[in-house]
Amino acid sequence: MRYDGAGRVAGFRWCEKRRAQVAGPRSRARALTAERIIEVATRICDEEDIEVLTIRRLASDLGVGAMTLYSYFRSKEEILDGIADHVMGNFRLPTAEETSPEAVVRALALAFLDMMREHPSIVRLFSTRVSTGPQSMRGAFEAVIGRLREAGFADREAVRVYGLIVQYSLGFASYQAPRPWGKADHPEAEELRRRRRHFYGALPREDFPNMVELAEDMTTLPSDEQFLFGLDCLIAGVLRQTGD
Repeated sequence: MRYDGAGRVAGFRWCEKRRAQVAGPRSRARALTAERIIEVATRICDEEDIEVLTIRRLASDLGVGAMTLYSYFRSKEEILDGIADHVMGNFRLPTAEETSPEAVVRALALAFLDMMREHPSIVRLFSTRVSTGPQSMRGAFEAVIGRLREAGFADREAVRVYGLIVQYSLGFASYQAPRPWGKADHPEAEELRRRRRHFYGALPREDFPNMVELAEDMTTLPSDEQFLFGLDCLIAGVLRQTGD
């Protein structure tokens, strides 16, 4: 992305001074802004799917004509860039109550996983584009690397550990997304686990002896416990590698 002279992303038509009244009866009092467009687009992508997001659908949800959106964004791709910038820019950096390298890595990994659960669309966006928006660079890059350096990781180590945290969290979130029985807060998690356990247990034992015998444990692969187990292994490896 390029920046204009005011430090804004060139291509995003933020139009701070321009305001158009939203025509929808439920939103008539709210002014249409680039930020409002991104908020609604994010909701659509998170609650449904990125493929569902179209200019026509977004305009309908906002209560405006489709052509109105082109006053702010030139394409759906620009809107997706804006979603990535918005979500990562609002990454909630953990409080600095714990400052040890181990505690900081753990807190950051959990925070990234929380962000990806709250905004499942970001998992897909991470794998399809490189976000260089100013909000995301400040919130999910600059601040996080700074926290790692404060925890004692040397310059190159801080960048390497940052990469491990993001890549591990992203990989697990991608794995867990289509396997809702692993989510402790899913309303049907228990029933879904029971069905999955039955599925593994009912496999032909002569072909799948290990999976049948370990049916109960197999259901835990997308669970929070599995994430924490992997995170413990990752942290142990990081501390051993960096000498902390």
